[in-house]
Amino acid sequence: MLNSGGMQPKRIFVALSGGVDSAVAAALLQRDGYEVQGVYLKYASEIVHGLVNTRSCSWEQDLESVRAVGKQLNIPVQSLNVERQYNQAVVAAFLREYATGRTPNPDILCNRDIKFGLFLRWAKERGADAIATGHYARIGIWEGRSVLLAGADHDKDQSYFLYALPADHLPNVRFPIGHLTKPQVRQLAKKFRLPNADRPDSQGICFVGNLNVRKFLERFIPSHPGPIITTDGQLVGQHPSLSYFTIGQRHGLGLGGGAPYYIVGKDLKRNTLLVSRGANDSALYQRVLLTGEISWTAGPPVDHTLLCQARIRYRQPLETALVERRRDGTAVVTFAHRQRAITPGQAIVFYHDDLVLGGAVIDRVLAVAQPSSRLAQFS
Repeated sequence: MLNSGGMQPKRIFVALSGGVDSAVAAALLQRDGYEVQGVYLKYASEIVHGLVNTRSCSWEQDLESVRAVGKQLNIPVQSLNVERQYNQAVVAAFLREYATGRTPNPDILCNRDIKFGLFLRWAKERGADAIATGHYARIGIWEGRSVLLAGADHDKDQSYFLYALPADHLPNVRFPIGHLTKPQVRQLAKKFRLPNADRPDSQGICFVGNLNVRKFLERFIPSHPGPIITTDGQLVGQHPSLSYFTIGQRHGLGLGGGAPYYIVGKDLKRNTLLVSRGANDSALYQRVLLTGEISWTAGPPVDHTLLCQARIRYRQPLETALVERRRDGTAVVTFAHRQRAITPGQAIVFYHDDLVLGGAVIDRVLAVAQPSSRLAQFS
C-alpha cells in the first residue's frame, strides 16, 4: 500500500466520464492507497445541440453515472465545465480543417489541449499530484524518462490518440487500467460493485457524443457544389462540398448502380471529388506521405532516418515504415506496403514495439516512383 509506514497517500484527480473504464481506474487507485477525487469534464455545448444522438446516453446521464460511482467509492466528485476552452481548442480547429478539405481527429486535440492540458493544470493548482484517466495505455520508464506505451489489450489500445501529449506531462499522468483487458475491467467493476459495471462503451467524438458530422459541417461550412469524376475521367455526379467528405468514404455520395464508389482524392483548385469504382482501384492505395511537424513523445531520434512501425488510423495493424526527417521538423514516411485511404488531417503514429515514439498530422500523399532501398526487404 502506498500509505504504509506512516506515509500520506498522494492525491490523484480522476477524469470520470460516466463509463466503466474511468470508474475502475478510480477504484484501483483508491484500493492502492491514493487519495482520489473524481472530476467530470463537461464538453458538450449549444454548438452541437440537436446534432448528437442522446438516445444511448447524454451528458446529464454521464454526470448522474459519475455521481453514482463517487457515492459507491465514497470519493468526492465535482464537475468542471470546459465548454468554452473545448470550442476554442477543438471545435474551431475541427471546422477549420474540414473547411480546407482535410479530415481532422478531434480526440487527439481534446486529449492534448483539454484533458492532459487544461485539466492537468487545473488539478495541479488544486493540490493534485497527478491526474488519471480510463485510457487503455501505459506509462513506462525508458532511458530514465517517462514514456508512453501501448495498452496491454491491443484490441482496445488508445495510445494512437495520446501521441501528442507533451513528454514533460507524462510523470503527472496515470493510466490505471492500461495493463488490463476490457473483460478484466468489466470483472473488476462487478467486484467493486460499481453501478455502471454493465454500461455500454461511449461512442462518438471526445465525450461530446455520437455527433452527426455531416449535419454539423453543413451548419457551419457553406456548400460549394462541384463535379464527381472517376479515376478514368468519367463524370458520374455532383458533390455539395468537398468539405463534407473524406478519403476512403463510400456512403453518402448519392451515386447508385453497379460497383460502389470510394473517394480517393480531392482537387481543391478544380473543386472536384475523385472517386474509384470499386474497392480495389490502385488510386485508393498509397505508400508515401508527408507529415506535419512531428511530436516526438519519447524524444527525437539521433538519426535523420528511422525504421520503425506506424499506423495511420486507430486499431490498424502496425506496418513497417521508414521515416526520413526533414529540417523543418516534418518527415517523409514510406511504408513497406501500400496503405488504404491515407487521409490528410488524420494522424500517423510511430512505434517501436509497445513504445510510442511520436506522431504527426498527415499533410499529404506523395507520389514517389521508387521507394527507399532500405524498405526493399519488406516489399
